[in-house]
Amino acid sequence: MKLLPTLLSCILFNIGLAILPLLLTYIGHEDLIIPHFWLVFAFLSALTFLVVITILIGQQINPEAGAQFFLGATVFKILACLFFALIFILKNRLNKYIFVADFFYIYFLNMAFEIHTLLRNLRNQKLR
Repeated sequence: MKLLPTLLSCILFNIGLAILPLLLTYIGHEDLIIPHFWLVFAFLSALTFLVVITILIGQQINPEAGAQFFLGATVFKILACLFFALIFILKNRLNKYIFVADFFYIYFLNMAFEIHTLLRNLRNQKLR
C-alpha cells in the first residue's frame, strides 16, 4: 500500500472524529468534554498515525516480519496510552467517567481505523 493514500485517509478520519466533540462544544455541552480534550485527541491521533506508518513502512522493508511490526507497534501504543492517561489523570482534576468516555471514544475509534487500514493493506498484498 502506498503511504500517501494512508496519510490522506488518516487526516480525513481524524477530521471526522473531531466533529462530535466540536458539535458538543458548539451546542453547549462542554460538560461532556474534559479539560484539555484536544491535547488527548492530538496525542492519540498522532500516535495512531505513527503506528500505522511504522507498520506500513516495516511491511514494505520486510513483508515476512509484518506480524512482528504490528505486535511491537501495538504494544508500544498501548503502553504509551497508559502512561499518558496516568500522567494526565494525576496532573488534572477530572470527572473520571467523562474522562473514560472521552479517552475511549478517541482510543477505540483510532484503533478501529488502524486495524481497518492494516487489514486493507494485507488484503491488497494477498491479491498480488
